Amino acid sequence: MSSPHLNTPEAKLADAKKELGLPRIVAICGSTRFMTEMVEADLRETTGRPGKIVLRPGFDLKSPHELWSDPVEAKALKGRLEELHRSNILLADEVLVVGHDTGDSTRAEIAYARSLGKPVRFTHPEADPDA
Repeated sequence: MSSPHLNTPEAKLADAKKELGLPRIVAICGSTRFMTEMVEADLRETTGRPGKIVLRPGFDLKSPHELWSDPVEAKALKGRLEELHRSNILLADEVLVVGHDTGDSTRAEIAYARSLGKPVRFTHPEADPDA
């Protein structure tokens, strides 16, 4: 006898993505210090066979920009972006961690992805905090 299908929002999302025939979705995580490597990983994941939909940080808050030049606004924006990135992880089928080391934020993203049962890959396996 098979176990009943869980009717959670996550299960519904997975079923909908399957029904729509969407490619796998990968969320890229890691320090924005590795932005160049993230862009390269995005390129390889998108153009690979089969190609994947890639979600990744689009910019680095450490680089100057008028949108986060005010420290109070920058702190608020950082919080909103962290929540948005957690949504990327929730939406993704898998996570790719880019970079040769992981800080607190990246380790928290890895733990979140694993708590959701998402496969987590590393461009540098030695960066896996659980290895």
